[in-house]
Amino acid sequence: MSGEQATNKAWDGPDGPRAPFRLAMKRVMDVTLAATALVLFSPLLLLVAWMVKRSGPGPVFYRGVRAGFHGKPFRIFKFRTMVTDAERLGGPSTAHNDPRLTKVGRILRKYKLDELPQLLNILKGEMSFVGPRPQVEKYTKLYNDKEKIILSVRPGLADYASIKFVNLDKILGDEKVDEKYLKEIEPEKNRLRLKYVKEQSFWIDMKIIAKTIVTLLRIKSLWNM
Repeated sequence: MSGEQATNKAWDGPDGPRAPFRLAMKRVMDVTLAATALVLFSPLLLLVAWMVKRSGPGPVFYRGVRAGFHGKPFRIFKFRTMVTDAERLGGPSTAHNDPRLTKVGRILRKYKLDELPQLLNILKGEMSFVGPRPQVEKYTKLYNDKEKIILSVRPGLADYASIKFVNLDKILGDEKVDEKYLKEIEPEKNRLRLKYVKEQSFWIDMKIIAKTIVTLLRIKSLWNM
């Protein structure tokens, strides 16, 4: 990072004097980019919606409850990747060969296509392009005093943790996935969420977006590792 970028980061950071302006501009960019992406990707979104509908009984969208800005619950938009009543058939974590996954759902999760409808959550102001990934309330209720600051920013479509754990289902494997997630994955995710909250700035957001794009371009090789 250059000296000029370091100075801008200090000014744009969470407590910097330009923070209110940065957050306002971030919201403008979120709305503009989300609306544009919905238009550009509408053929793909319609195709995926048709595939999900053809994959079996149940709605096109999964509308699970997540903890949002300041802990306010909201319903997330995702293409449904599991059978109906999947939440009653298993825990919140997804195993690598989870029997609840539909054939289409496995493909959508692998290439993160199930996340595209969250552009609607961004338009509604419930999410941002960059921010800690929205978590189920079961886990946010376990946050310690230091971790509660994670809820002080809007959850996002991408963050440090989503890059590191892009192939999370494979990392979890097939045995005791909820226990493994809680003991091994969630603490690291929280560390990365805190890192973002404390360092957030325009440049950090651009860095995360760039790394996310690179990671998605390499996603097939990452799953085959």
